Amino acid sequence: MEFEDRFRHQAQRPKYDCLLFDLDDTLYPLKSGLAKSCLQNIKDYMVEKLGIHPSKIDDLSNLLYKNYGTTMAGLRAIGYDFDYDEYHSFVHGRLPYENLKPDQVLRNLLLSLPYRKLIFTNADKVHAAKALNRLGLEDCFEGIICFETLNPIHKSIVSDDEDDIEFVGSRTTNPTTTCNGSGTSQIFDIIGHFAQLNPSAVLPKTPIVCKPSENAIELALNIANLNPQRTLFFEDSTRNIQAGKRVGLHTVLVSHWNLCYLVETYLLLETIIGCILICPNPPMYYFFFVQ
Repeated sequence: MEFEDRFRHQAQRPKYDCLLFDLDDTLYPLKSGLAKSCLQNIKDYMVEKLGIHPSKIDDLSNLLYKNYGTTMAGLRAIGYDFDYDEYHSFVHGRLPYENLKPDQVLRNLLLSLPYRKLIFTNADKVHAAKALNRLGLEDCFEGIICFETLNPIHKSIVSDDEDDIEFVGSRTTNPTTTCNGSGTSQIFDIIGHFAQLNPSAVLPKTPIVCKPSENAIELALNIANLNPQRTLFFEDSTRNIQAGKRVGLHTVLVSHWNLCYLVETYLLLETIIGCILICPNPPMYYFFFVQ
Protein backbone atom coordinates (compact mmCIF):
# COMPACT_ATOMS: atom_id res chain seq x y z
CA MET A 1 0.00 0.00 0.00
CA GLU A 2 2.81 2.40 0.87
CA PHE A 3 4.47 1.68 -2.47
CA GLU A 4 1.19 2.26 -4.31
CA ASP A 5 0.63 5.59 -2.53
CA ARG A 6 4.15 6.73 -3.34
CA PHE A 7 3.76 5.68 -6.97
CA ARG A 8 0.40 7.46 -7.23
CA HIS A 9 1.92 10.64 -5.76
CA GLN A 10 4.79 10.55 -8.26
CA ALA A 11 2.41 9.92 -11.14
CA GLN A 12 0.27 12.92 -10.16
CA ARG A 13 3.19 15.30 -9.73
CA PRO A 14 3.57 17.68 -12.70
CA LYS A 15 6.62 17.08 -14.85
CA TYR A 16 7.65 20.74 -14.61
CA ASP A 17 7.90 23.23 -11.77
CA CYS A 18 8.60 26.30 -13.89
CA LEU A 19 7.92 27.68 -17.36
CA LEU A 20 10.79 29.93 -18.47
CA PHE A 21 9.95 32.29 -21.34
CA ASP A 22 12.08 34.39 -23.62
CA LEU A 23 10.37 37.72 -24.34
CA ASP A 24 11.09 39.28 -27.72
CA ASP A 25 9.69 37.40 -30.73
CA THR A 26 8.48 34.67 -28.36
CA LEU A 27 5.58 36.26 -26.49
CA TYR A 28 4.73 38.53 -29.41
CA PRO A 29 5.10 37.98 -33.17
CA LEU A 30 8.03 39.03 -35.32
CA LYS A 31 5.66 40.99 -37.55
CA SER A 32 5.29 43.60 -34.77
CA GLY A 33 8.33 45.31 -36.26
CA LEU A 34 10.21 45.73 -32.97
CA ALA A 35 13.06 43.44 -34.01
CA LYS A 36 13.57 45.28 -37.29
CA SER A 37 13.56 48.66 -35.56
CA CYS A 38 15.90 47.41 -32.85
CA LEU A 39 18.43 46.22 -35.43
CA GLN A 40 18.37 49.57 -37.19
CA ASN A 41 18.77 51.42 -33.90
CA ILE A 42 21.81 49.29 -33.05
CA LYS A 43 23.39 50.14 -36.39
CA ASP A 44 22.61 53.83 -35.90
CA TYR A 45 24.22 53.73 -32.45
CA MET A 46 27.37 52.17 -33.88
CA VAL A 47 27.68 54.98 -36.42
CA GLU A 48 26.49 57.97 -34.37
CA LYS A 49 27.88 57.12 -30.93
CA LEU A 50 30.88 54.89 -31.62
CA GLY A 51 32.07 56.47 -34.86
CA ILE A 52 32.14 53.25 -36.86
CA HIS A 53 32.14 53.80 -40.62
CA PRO A 54 28.75 52.99 -42.19
CA SER A 55 30.38 50.70 -44.76
CA LYS A 56 31.45 48.34 -41.97
CA ILE A 57 28.19 48.22 -40.04
CA ASP A 58 26.46 45.26 -41.68
CA ASP A 59 29.48 42.94 -41.61
CA LEU A 60 30.51 44.02 -38.13
CA SER A 61 27.08 43.71 -36.53
CA ASN A 62 26.55 40.28 -38.09
CA LEU A 63 29.90 38.98 -36.86
CA LEU A 64 29.39 40.36 -33.36
CA TYR A 65 25.90 38.91 -33.04
CA LYS A 66 27.00 35.54 -34.40
CA ASN A 67 30.03 35.21 -32.13
CA TYR A 68 28.89 36.90 -28.92
CA GLY A 69 25.14 36.41 -28.68
CA THR A 70 24.31 40.12 -28.86
CA THR A 71 25.87 42.98 -30.77
CA MET A 72 26.28 44.85 -27.49
CA ALA A 73 28.31 42.02 -25.97
CA GLY A 74 30.45 41.86 -29.09
CA LEU A 75 31.13 45.58 -29.13
CA ARG A 76 32.41 45.42 -25.56
CA ALA A 77 34.52 42.37 -26.38
CA ILE A 78 36.39 44.00 -29.24
CA GLY A 79 37.19 47.11 -27.20
CA TYR A 80 34.39 49.67 -27.45
CA ASP A 81 33.70 51.35 -24.13
CA PHE A 82 30.25 52.86 -23.66
CA ASP A 83 27.56 53.43 -21.08
CA TYR A 84 25.06 50.57 -20.91
CA ASP A 85 22.17 52.84 -19.95
CA GLU A 86 22.85 55.09 -22.90
CA TYR A 87 23.03 52.11 -25.24
CA HIS A 88 19.76 50.62 -24.04
CA SER A 89 18.02 53.99 -24.11
CA PHE A 90 19.16 54.62 -27.67
CA VAL A 91 18.37 51.13 -28.97
CA HIS A 92 15.06 50.52 -27.18
CA GLY A 93 13.87 54.07 -26.52
CA ARG A 94 12.68 54.56 -30.10
CA LEU A 95 10.99 51.20 -30.63
CA PRO A 96 7.38 51.16 -31.93
CA TYR A 97 5.86 49.78 -28.72
CA GLU A 98 2.47 50.94 -29.96
CA ASN A 99 2.57 47.95 -32.33
CA LEU A 100 2.24 45.60 -29.35
CA LYS A 101 -1.39 44.96 -28.46
CA PRO A 102 -2.92 43.33 -25.36
CA ASP A 103 -3.25 39.57 -25.79
CA GLN A 104 -6.14 38.60 -23.52
CA VAL A 105 -6.19 34.97 -24.61
CA LEU A 106 -2.50 34.49 -23.88
CA ARG A 107 -2.95 36.32 -20.58
CA ASN A 108 -5.80 34.03 -19.51
CA LEU A 109 -3.81 30.98 -20.55
CA LEU A 110 -0.73 32.01 -18.58
CA LEU A 111 -2.75 32.87 -15.48
CA SER A 112 -4.49 29.49 -15.62
CA LEU A 113 -1.26 27.48 -15.55
CA PRO A 114 -0.32 26.29 -12.03
CA TYR A 115 3.44 26.64 -12.46
CA ARG A 116 6.09 29.20 -11.67
CA LYS A 117 6.47 31.45 -14.71
CA LEU A 118 9.51 33.63 -15.38
CA ILE A 119 10.83 35.82 -18.19
CA PHE A 120 14.45 35.29 -19.27
CA THR A 121 15.66 37.98 -21.69
CA ASN A 122 18.94 39.54 -22.77
CA ALA A 123 17.19 42.92 -22.89
CA ASP A 124 17.27 45.55 -20.17
CA LYS A 125 14.49 45.76 -17.59
CA VAL A 126 12.95 48.99 -18.89
CA HIS A 127 12.35 47.38 -22.28
CA ALA A 128 11.01 44.19 -20.70
CA ALA A 129 8.59 46.18 -18.55
CA LYS A 130 7.33 48.26 -21.47
CA ALA A 131 6.78 45.22 -23.68
CA LEU A 132 4.95 43.23 -21.00
CA ASN A 133 2.79 46.22 -20.09
CA ARG A 134 1.81 46.73 -23.72
CA LEU A 135 0.93 43.03 -24.02
CA GLY A 136 -1.09 43.13 -20.81
CA LEU A 137 1.08 40.38 -19.31
CA GLU A 138 2.87 42.34 -16.58
CA ASP A 139 1.27 40.35 -13.74
CA CYS A 140 1.50 36.93 -15.40
CA PHE A 141 5.09 36.29 -14.33
CA GLU A 142 6.75 35.84 -10.97
CA GLY A 143 9.78 37.79 -12.10
CA ILE A 144 12.11 38.84 -14.89
CA ILE A 145 15.67 37.71 -15.43
CA CYS A 146 17.16 40.45 -17.60
CA PHE A 147 20.39 42.25 -18.50
CA GLU A 148 20.73 43.82 -15.05
CA THR A 149 20.19 40.44 -13.38
CA LEU A 150 23.06 38.78 -15.20
CA ASN A 151 25.32 41.84 -15.09
CA PRO A 152 24.86 43.07 -11.50
CA ILE A 153 27.66 45.62 -11.66
CA HIS A 154 25.16 47.64 -13.66
CA LYS A 155 22.24 49.49 -12.10
CA SER A 156 19.65 51.55 -13.98
CA ILE A 157 17.27 54.11 -12.56
CA VAL A 158 13.91 52.47 -11.98
CA SER A 159 11.32 53.93 -14.32
CA ASP A 160 7.56 54.26 -14.00
CA ASP A 161 7.21 51.35 -16.42
CA GLU A 162 8.56 48.97 -13.78
CA ASP A 163 5.70 49.30 -11.29
CA ASP A 164 4.34 45.96 -10.07
CA ILE A 165 7.02 43.94 -11.88
CA GLU A 166 9.64 42.04 -9.93
CA PHE A 167 13.08 42.00 -11.55
CA VAL A 168 14.92 38.96 -10.31
CA GLY A 169 18.20 39.97 -8.72
CA SER A 170 17.76 43.69 -9.33
CA ARG A 171 17.70 44.60 -5.65
CA THR A 172 21.19 43.21 -5.10
CA THR A 173 22.84 45.28 -7.80
CA ASN A 174 25.27 48.09 -7.06
CA PRO A 175 25.03 51.59 -8.55
CA THR A 176 28.52 51.54 -10.03
CA THR A 177 29.89 52.55 -13.39
CA THR A 178 29.10 50.37 -16.40
CA CYS A 179 32.36 50.88 -18.21
CA ASN A 180 35.83 49.51 -17.63
CA GLY A 181 37.30 53.00 -17.43
CA SER A 182 39.91 52.53 -20.12
CA GLY A 183 38.35 55.07 -22.48
CA THR A 184 41.00 54.51 -25.15
CA SER A 185 41.08 50.74 -25.48
CA GLN A 186 42.42 49.28 -28.72
CA ILE A 187 39.75 47.91 -31.07
CA PHE A 188 40.12 44.30 -32.19
CA ASP A 189 39.62 43.96 -35.96
CA ILE A 190 37.10 41.13 -36.02
CA ILE A 191 36.29 41.68 -39.70
CA GLY A 192 39.96 41.33 -40.60
CA HIS A 193 40.23 38.34 -38.29
CA PHE A 194 37.60 36.36 -40.17
CA ALA A 195 38.90 37.54 -43.54
CA GLN A 196 41.99 35.38 -42.96
CA LEU A 197 41.99 31.81 -44.26
CA ASN A 198 43.36 30.45 -41.00
CA PRO A 199 43.01 33.12 -38.32
CA SER A 200 45.51 32.56 -35.53
CA ALA A 201 44.32 35.13 -33.01
CA VAL A 202 41.88 34.14 -30.30
CA LEU A 203 38.68 36.17 -30.16
CA PRO A 204 38.61 38.47 -27.12
CA LYS A 205 36.10 37.66 -24.40
CA THR A 206 33.18 39.89 -23.53
CA PRO A 207 32.52 41.17 -20.01
CA ILE A 208 28.77 40.94 -20.69
CA VAL A 209 26.88 37.83 -19.59
CA CYS A 210 24.05 36.91 -21.96
CA LYS A 211 22.38 34.08 -23.82
CA PRO A 212 23.43 31.84 -25.53
CA SER A 213 26.31 31.50 -23.07
CA GLU A 214 25.82 28.38 -20.96
CA ASN A 215 27.24 30.36 -18.05
CA ALA A 216 24.44 32.92 -18.48
CA ILE A 217 21.77 30.23 -18.45
CA GLU A 218 23.26 28.47 -15.43
CA LEU A 219 23.51 31.80 -13.60
CA ALA A 220 19.86 32.54 -14.36
CA LEU A 221 18.82 29.12 -13.05
CA ASN A 222 20.82 29.61 -9.86
CA ILE A 223 19.43 33.09 -9.23
CA ALA A 224 15.85 31.89 -9.69
CA ASN A 225 16.50 28.63 -7.81
CA LEU A 226 15.39 26.47 -10.73
CA ASN A 227 16.08 22.81 -11.39
CA PRO A 228 16.81 22.57 -15.14
CA GLN A 229 15.35 19.07 -15.28
CA ARG A 230 12.03 20.44 -14.06
CA THR A 231 12.01 23.63 -16.13
CA LEU A 232 10.48 24.09 -19.59
CA PHE A 233 12.27 26.77 -21.61
CA PHE A 234 10.45 28.61 -24.44
CA GLU A 235 12.68 30.38 -26.99
CA ASP A 236 12.59 31.54 -30.60
CA SER A 237 16.39 31.28 -30.98
CA THR A 238 17.76 27.90 -32.04
CA ARG A 239 21.17 28.56 -30.55
CA ASN A 240 19.65 29.61 -27.22
CA ILE A 241 17.59 26.41 -27.27
CA GLN A 242 20.73 24.37 -27.93
CA ALA A 243 22.56 26.06 -25.05
CA GLY A 244 19.57 25.43 -22.79
CA LYS A 245 19.59 21.76 -23.63
CA ARG A 246 23.29 21.52 -22.84
CA VAL A 247 22.65 22.72 -19.28
CA GLY A 248 19.79 20.27 -18.84
CA LEU A 249 16.68 22.32 -19.62
CA HIS A 250 13.66 20.86 -21.36
CA THR A 251 13.17 23.13 -24.35
CA VAL A 252 10.46 24.34 -26.69
CA LEU A 253 11.39 26.10 -29.93
CA VAL A 254 8.90 28.84 -30.78
CA SER A 255 8.55 29.62 -34.47
CA HIS A 256 6.17 32.01 -36.20
CA TRP A 257 4.61 31.14 -39.53
CA ASN A 258 2.09 32.84 -41.77
CA LEU A 259 -0.61 30.40 -42.84
CA CYS A 260 -3.41 30.81 -45.37
CA TYR A 261 -6.09 29.41 -43.10
CA LEU A 262 -7.34 30.56 -39.73
CA VAL A 263 -8.00 28.65 -36.55
CA GLU A 264 -8.72 31.07 -33.73
CA THR A 265 -8.21 28.99 -30.63
CA TYR A 266 -5.64 28.12 -27.98
CA LEU A 267 -4.77 24.62 -26.93
CA LEU A 268 -3.93 24.26 -23.24
CA LEU A 269 -0.21 24.46 -22.68
CA GLU A 270 -0.17 21.01 -21.09
CA THR A 271 -1.36 19.52 -24.40
CA ILE A 272 1.09 21.22 -26.72
CA ILE A 273 4.02 18.88 -26.11
CA GLY A 274 4.75 17.84 -29.65
CA CYS A 275 1.67 19.77 -30.84
CA ILE A 276 0.78 23.32 -31.82
CA LEU A 277 -0.22 26.32 -29.74
CA ILE A 278 -2.25 28.55 -32.02
CA CYS A 279 -2.28 32.31 -31.56
CA PRO A 280 -5.66 34.06 -31.85
CA ASN A 281 -4.30 36.87 -34.03
CA PRO A 282 -4.50 35.67 -37.64
CA PRO A 283 -2.58 35.00 -39.74
CA MET A 284 0.20 34.54 -37.18
CA TYR A 285 0.53 31.15 -35.55
CA TYR A 286 2.81 29.96 -32.80
CA PHE A 287 4.32 26.54 -33.35
CA PHE A 288 5.85 24.95 -30.27
CA PHE A 289 8.11 21.99 -30.92
CA VAL A 290 9.63 20.05 -28.04
CA GLN A 291 13.33 19.56 -28.72
